[in-house]
Amino acid sequence: MKRVTDAALPREPSAPGTGHRGDVTDVRVVRHVRQHPEAWQLWQPHIVRATGLLSNGRRPEHLVCAYGAMINGKKDMGSIWVSISKDDGDSWEEPTPLFDHTQRHGAIQFGYANPVLFAPPGQDVIWCFAQRCPIVRQNSPDAELVGAFSADAGRSWTPVEMAMVGYHGPLIVCSEPYPSEIAGRKVYLLPAHRNAMQKDALLGTRDHFILSSTSLLEWKLEAYIPQPQEGRVFLHEGCIAPGDASGEIKIVMRTANYDDDSRTTDPPRAYSSVSRDGGHTWSPAQPEPDLYNAKAKAWFGRATDGTHVYVYNDGPPQREGGRNALRYRTKPPGGVWSEEKTFYDAGVKNSYPTLLEYAPGEFHAVWDSGTAAAHRTHIRFGKVRIP
Repeated sequence: MKRVTDAALPREPSAPGTGHRGDVTDVRVVRHVRQHPEAWQLWQPHIVRATGLLSNGRRPEHLVCAYGAMINGKKDMGSIWVSISKDDGDSWEEPTPLFDHTQRHGAIQFGYANPVLFAPPGQDVIWCFAQRCPIVRQNSPDAELVGAFSADAGRSWTPVEMAMVGYHGPLIVCSEPYPSEIAGRKVYLLPAHRNAMQKDALLGTRDHFILSSTSLLEWKLEAYIPQPQEGRVFLHEGCIAPGDASGEIKIVMRTANYDDDSRTTDPPRAYSSVSRDGGHTWSPAQPEPDLYNAKAKAWFGRATDGTHVYVYNDGPPQREGGRNALRYRTKPPGGVWSEEKTFYDAGVKNSYPTLLEYAPGEFHAVWDSGTAAAHRTHIRFGKVRIP
């Protein structure tokens, strides 16, 4: 099967991926937009290590990366593709479509966005959750949750209709489910938000909430993230990880001005909320003084040694020319956030990082990358040791 590497692609004038600064190593191209003639951008990748038994009875050791190919004429939807690497990210196979925008469902044709991959602990399957929206729409804030699972380590996928309980509005997803326990019941928590004000400025709202499921098939509205006590903020694209205290979980969220989402908070900061009952109730959101956020999705997680990690864009406050280099900060258990460190800086545009710890302190990473002038021309993979 044909594989894609940096060497297989023409170099761009800015030579993205060569001579970069930062702690990421082994940088490779997963896919380039020129390899998707129907698309004008590639965006928002997610990565997982394969699970499940293969036909020969062996367990796989490969990586699975899902990403979106944004079709021409749309702002944030298209098809979702999956590529596999069998050599620890050094090269990537030709992708296969997971959610295909050209397929009709009766009279309806959907566009898809924002894939998140999840390998449930103790199960031999991989899930992909995403959002779908009728393709006649310009973009996808009015989307609904869609899912598919793979029982052969990411090679083929079976779509499944999600059941929703207690929530029937639009939603946007950006992070994988988080295994938790509420009142003695094992659940998965899925961060989601809505931006209904984009289509209905009078009655729409911008809210971050948590869906929960015991099966990954039926999802119910578990909780809303309460707004800050000092004023409303557009909280969105949160990541859940263990918190600072024992038994605590924490969500760190991208932010923007609530009434005008073209503006950042002042100053530009990520906000966080904590839950001490497994995700059923959450504290009012509050700013994280050390965590910069200028309306760009960041990644928040915790390494096996308890170190928290925050990877983010260093773009200017109001988006002009933003989403350039990726930076990161770390916080040891009981400590404080480190000074800013460089994750990846090649003089090009980058966004939407996702990390996966594969050994203590060792992470795989994927993100969408571009040129000095254009966003999201390709998907990148790299490795980083933290701290």
